[in-house]
Parts: sequence; C-alpha cells; structure tokens
Amino acid sequence: MKKIGIIGAMDLELDTLKSHMQDVTITKKARMEFFEGSLNGTSVVIVKCGIGKVNAGMCAQILADLFNVTHIINTGIAGSLQAQIDIGDIVISTDALYHDMDATIFGYRLGEVPQMGTLEFNADETLVSLAKSSCEEVNPDIHVFTGRVISGDQFISNKEVKNKLIENFHGLCTEMEGAAIAHASFLNEIPFVIIRAISDKADDSAEMDYPTFERQAAEHSAKLVEHMVARI
Repeated sequence: MKKIGIIGAMDLELDTLKSHMQDVTITKKARMEFFEGSLNGTSVVIVKCGIGKVNAGMCAQILADLFNVTHIINTGIAGSLQAQIDIGDIVISTDALYHDMDATIFGYRLGEVPQMGTLEFNADETLVSLAKSSCEEVNPDIHVFTGRVISGDQFISNKEVKNKLIENFHGLCTEMEGAAIAHASFLNEIPFVIIRAISDKADDSAEMDYPTFERQAAEHSAKLVEHMVARI
C-alpha cells in the first residue's frame, strides 16, 4: 500500500496541504511533527523538516524508518538559475546534487559525495512525469521545467556566485534541502521527486523578491502536490 512522504522546509510550504488533510495523527520525533493522514484520498505523512541539508536528510530517514513511506515528495521554493525560468514558475527535478561538496583534491568531481559512486541523485521518472502533468493541469498559467536541482547550505543572493553555480553544475534552480532528501532517498531506495516553485532569481535582487513572492510560489507548488498524490 502506498504512503507518500511530503517534506517542506517551512510552514509556508505545507500549511495549505495540512489544512486539506483528514484523519490526522501527529507524531513528534527529532523536534519535527509528522502529520499522518489522508490527502486527496491518499495516505500521506506531511512534515516540516526545517532549513538546511542536515535537517532535510534526517527528516527523510525518519520517514523511511518510522513510517515506511513508499515515495517521497519534497515541495518548496527556490531561486532560479536560468533566465527563462521566472518567478512563480515550477521546476521539477530530474536529478539533484550538492553545490557545496568539494572533494576534488581526491579526484572526485565537484559536487560528488566521496565513495557514493554517483555525482547526482536521480529522481523517479514516473514521479517526474506525474508532477509535470499535474502542474500543467492545475497551474495552466505558469511554466513548468524539468531538470537539475542543486542544493547547499547557502541562500544564493549574489550574481557572481550564481554564475559560478551555473557554470559548474548546469542546474535550473538552487535551494537548501533537495539534494539531501534525494541522497537519503537514494540510500533507502525510495522513489523521490523534488518540486520547486521559483520565489526569486538567486541574484542581487533575491533579498527583495523573496519575501514578496514566496507565498505565491508556495501555493503553486502545493496545488501541484495535492493533485499529484492521488495519481501515484
């Protein structure tokens, strides 16, 4: 029986989804609250992991160990790394990697976790397809893109840093949790996908754009996820 783990970093990214749940029970673990119940007729566990890679990776592991989830969706907001991806648009991961992992001195590629045997963590193709088609149905007025999500423990708001990330990793957007959730999902062999609504352009305007557009961006992502879970 399917049980979908849905992770967001902030309440803003999850409030709408939690308000639509039924038959909810709450489990507290590692200072996180796991809301288990039904969403759009599907068994789900919704949880705010907090910001950053360690919080996100721990959260995904608890979903695997305590709730035996069959799929993981990471929903939230991100900064765009590509000119054609505008504020409010949606990015769906084909893969994810860390932009702040550097073991190149030992012969690894920039971003590669040593001894993992892979640079990137690949999202489940079926989930990617479902997320894309769901977005096109429920958010017809915005654009949806599929591609690489890059993560690190940095809020990117500098154009020079942004350009270096684009040059090194060819990602579509940057944020602070997705690759850690992808990493944990990979280790547990759980199908996953990362869904990101764009809240800023990850440049010198990011500090101004982010507060203005974060709620709108999060709502786009929430509508997509609610529609998607019933189709998995």
